[in-house]
Amino acid sequence: MTTDDITLPAPPHDLLAGASLFLDFDGTLVELEDRPDLVHADDALIALTRQLGEALDGRLAIVTGRASGHILDLFGEVAFAIGGSHGVEFRWPDGRTATPDVPATLPDVIAELHRFAEGHDGVIVETKPFGAGLHYRMAPHVEDDARAIAGELAQAHGLHLQPGKMMVELRAATGDKGAAIQRLMAEAPFAGTRPVFLGDDVTDEDGFRAVAAMEGAGILVGAPRPTDAGYRLNDVAAVREWLIRATEAL
Repeated sequence: MTTDDITLPAPPHDLLAGASLFLDFDGTLVELEDRPDLVHADDALIALTRQLGEALDGRLAIVTGRASGHILDLFGEVAFAIGGSHGVEFRWPDGRTATPDVPATLPDVIAELHRFAEGHDGVIVETKPFGAGLHYRMAPHVEDDARAIAGELAQAHGLHLQPGKMMVELRAATGDKGAAIQRLMAEAPFAGTRPVFLGDDVTDEDGFRAVAAMEGAGILVGAPRPTDAGYRLNDVAAVREWLIRATEAL
């Protein structure tokens, strides 16, 4: 159920009993940075994901806007599945991958985004295997222009337009985080369990709706806002503390 003026409770520590856990990355497990390339997975986070994977018997996945290969680079050998690029592509702990075709005109789109960024100080283009992001966290005054050019390019090239926190992304017109969770839940070791998903951005609402439809639970990270999540945690620090306590309760 959508909530706005309702105060959401913190999730109970036993919420993961018999569940599968799906985690957003930026803004959920790590703090947002002005530049996406400044983000890293610290030793404590890497250790925590390994403990979670063991405690959940492998029922752990990171579902993120980042490319799955980038998550692999940040974490090293992973004991969790990855739904990357907003659920467009997948990587499993055993090395299996599933990827769509790269949009044929993506290089042209990236070139146009770079031309826009070159004319606006503080704007950054993040290239991905199946799309590109235009970040304006360091230049918030160009938000309208950035979203306008992204919208024009999406329409002209048949790409999906994905707004986010101080950024907008163009990507292959398939999938979202909700569809990624549904796909992973259809196979072992996730199948037959109750999904729990943590996320902070509007891009995570697809995931919240998906887990609610499967009688699972969504956990919003950050300030209250209209959401389909049923629980809320204040920030990244609260997420990590809750994950530690939930792991201990398993």
